[in-house]
Amino acid sequence: MLITFKCKSYPEVLMYQEHAKRILDMLNKDMERGVITAAEAPRAVALLEGEIEESRKHQVSEQVERDVHAHHGDVEDNDHEPIELVTFSTRAYPLLEMLRSARDQQTDVLWGV
Repeated sequence: MLITFKCKSYPEVLMYQEHAKRILDMLNKDMERGVITAAEAPRAVALLEGEIEESRKHQVSEQVERDVHAHHGDVEDNDHEPIELVTFSTRAYPLLEMLRSARDQQTDVLWGV
């Protein structure tokens, strides 16, 4: 399921619920419906930037690599694109930019409405 984040100062941001959960949990926000007010935006930006920085310190674990190979095997398959892991920082970046815009333009970020 997708979550659509809306803000008057930035284009809509779509995220899969499973990816948005990590961010919303960190901000103590509900998944179904919520708001990050302009007053909350500076703290949200700082928390998300810190989480992104922390995630960059840790390389993809061997366990994740083993899982990928277990599901796709070592056999070269020319019918499919190569597997590319998407990092947390890549997934979070559009929402981070929206939060920065909300902070700078003093607007709220809404979802589920």
